[in-house]
Amino acid sequence: MATTTALPGSGVDTSAGPRPRGPRPGRVVAWICLVLILLVTLVPFYWMLRTAFSTNGVLSAEPGNLLPAGFTLDAFRRVFGLTTLEENLAQGGAGSALNFWVYLRNSVVVSTLITVGQITFSAMAAYAFSRLVWRGRNAVFALFLSALMVPGIFTAIPNFVLVKELGLLNTYAGIVLPTFFMTPFAIFFLRQFFLGIPREIEEAALIDGAGRARVFARIIVPMSSAPIMTLAVLTYIAAWNEYLWPLLVGQADNVRVLTVALGIFRSQTPNGTPDWSGLMAGTLVSALPIIVLFCVLGRRIVNSIGFSGIK
Repeated sequence: MATTTALPGSGVDTSAGPRPRGPRPGRVVAWICLVLILLVTLVPFYWMLRTAFSTNGVLSAEPGNLLPAGFTLDAFRRVFGLTTLEENLAQGGAGSALNFWVYLRNSVVVSTLITVGQITFSAMAAYAFSRLVWRGRNAVFALFLSALMVPGIFTAIPNFVLVKELGLLNTYAGIVLPTFFMTPFAIFFLRQFFLGIPREIEEAALIDGAGRARVFARIIVPMSSAPIMTLAVLTYIAAWNEYLWPLLVGQADNVRVLTVALGIFRSQTPNGTPDWSGLMAGTLVSALPIIVLFCVLGRRIVNSIGFSGIK
């Protein structure tokens, strides 16, 4: 039987003990939102897996089945070019072969060129904005940063006209040129980190006779390896997933990247409907390099973004 006691003269009841702590409403709402976001993110990926391992002819008969409809690996064989044209048509595939390895090579070349060029020039520009003192530096940086608010679609047509006039259509140079040198986000990202490097280290190197270029190459870049690696991964992923610009300037088969090739893969409907299983298999295979890259370096990316103060 519970008894009630109180401290003399205090009026405080001490016999009830600590109150049981239930779930806070805010925490419950946060968990519900987290679960919904996870479902919205993961369900399309699972559906892509389910469709990739299904048979085209059975997909329409079992639209609500959560498991692969008629489990098969034929879609992956069609993507890798391991089947003949007759087998493709019999399996509900496209009427022409998909040069998957050529498109994969083009995606690797384009993404690597953009990443190397953008990281190199953005790092130099970020160093100039964070360390060098020159008149109008902050005004130029603010003007440069305002480009972040300009949607990319607004610059697509002028860039297309420029690349066409230069005769760079259907070339690697035409695809990588608009984003090869730098982007406002890359400069802002690296500048935030460069500002946190102690100036005393740089000043000591300058007193010892090192020039600005040597300080940048021997001190700033090695000390910034983590954010540079993070930016490189983010840039590579963005370049890999780019669709509109390669579609505008890279229509030739020898420079066509995977994202554009998958769109053409979808438009081929020899049997009246797209090759959904083949399309999903191609999408899955093309996404695997980026998924592996993010799984290996994901923690470093999150830590660097949090350290640089970008939310």
